[in-house]
Amino acid sequence: MTRQRHELTHHVPATDQRLSKPTAAVAFALALVALWLNLLASGRLYAADTGKTPELPPALANYVNRPEPKFRWELRERKSAGGATIFDLALVSQEWHSIVWEHQLQVYQPEGAHPAATMLLWNQGGTASDRSMAFGMDLARRIKTPVAFLYGIPNQPLLGGKKEDTLIAETFVRHLETKDDTWPLLFPMVKSLVKAMDALQEFSRKEWNQPLLSFVVSGASKRGWTTWLTAAADPRVKGIVPMVIDTLNMREQGPYQVKSFGKYSDQINDYTERGLVPMPDTPEARRLWSMVDPWVYREKIAVPKLLINGNNDPYWTSDALNLYWDDLKGDKWVLYVPNAGHNLEQQSAGAPPSRERAVGGLAAFAHYLIADRPLPKLRWKHDDAGGKARLSVDAQPAPLAGRLWLARAETRDFRLAQFVEQPLAVDAGKVVAQIANPTEEHVAFFAELDYDVDGLKHHFSTQLRILEPAR
Repeated sequence: MTRQRHELTHHVPATDQRLSKPTAAVAFALALVALWLNLLASGRLYAADTGKTPELPPALANYVNRPEPKFRWELRERKSAGGATIFDLALVSQEWHSIVWEHQLQVYQPEGAHPAATMLLWNQGGTASDRSMAFGMDLARRIKTPVAFLYGIPNQPLLGGKKEDTLIAETFVRHLETKDDTWPLLFPMVKSLVKAMDALQEFSRKEWNQPLLSFVVSGASKRGWTTWLTAAADPRVKGIVPMVIDTLNMREQGPYQVKSFGKYSDQINDYTERGLVPMPDTPEARRLWSMVDPWVYREKIAVPKLLINGNNDPYWTSDALNLYWDDLKGDKWVLYVPNAGHNLEQQSAGAPPSRERAVGGLAAFAHYLIADRPLPKLRWKHDDAGGKARLSVDAQPAPLAGRLWLARAETRDFRLAQFVEQPLAVDAGKVVAQIANPTEEHVAFFAELDYDVDGLKHHFSTQLRILEPAR
């Protein structure tokens, strides 16, 4: 695959100005032709039959922008204790196929958390629990601004008692059968966040007399999927933190998963059992997946983004990011949680499971954007030098510390592998790691850098590279 090369870079090299104008023009034309042929050969174009790059699918925008006469919200209860306040709102976001979507929308304001022009909006399923409310309060205390949690994403069970991916797959099949663009469940999930933003803006004005202008949106798994698409649908999104949805550029992810695991992950059986994966080679199926793949909307999702993934997530390959990272627009960062699965709980010897890496990263990133603080700039490059794999990082400002995380496995499947850390020296913001080429096992590795913003300790990572043993 084109992305599995021996050089991964997090920057775009400057054009060589030494070429004469005619030579440069010819070289540019040849490069375009080569790129186009490469895209066709790799299957990266959804419109493979036409030979043309498809236009941005209008179905998402059409659904989000349609009127919703049943939209409404009300402040149901205000709970105060120990200087902290929970505002409990009831929201009706829309009517979807004769089903009225109702949500619990809570705003958490601990003591010392002051309203701002930007708010973190987290989306998840179900309703509020002691655990989720504690999580919301923890985030608000760290960020020092109120935080909103939208529940009921999606409303479920629906369509005969179906939930989660079983429900999403059912709506995909119904779309293929009816060609009705309102069926894919991701669309009402996105619209729920859009209408929540409408409600929160009105709430902020009434409760605090504070104009609320923008949002940092976050969520995990299919709620991370929703996070991506919400950024494509609404200009009020200032930044996003999608978690454990490491599957953009879905046309390539499936074949690469089979190459790495020997088959599709059992975690996506809801889609394989319904004949949605592998993607059927039909115009209807290509259109459906283009409507819901955030990679297709990448030109519109140019806001700052932090991608948080677990290295041992059983849903995706450990290096799935490399199939779409270079294509993402705007400022971007990645945080890998080592020895963590889909729940982002890091497993460490002699210590209880911890989500601190993920929660700390989310809180710090939201704080950067809400407080308009400049984020660190990271550039890295994976290459081969001196007969060894090399990872070079240039970070400004310089990180507080750095480390290399490395794991070994018999195949490209690292879902059960143990990542081990090694310290890395930081010299004026520059970090270099060299790894001997393996002879028997596969090796996966990435670098991690430590930062602090206003007392919020957090980490950023580089892309992960997998080395195959010499045969």
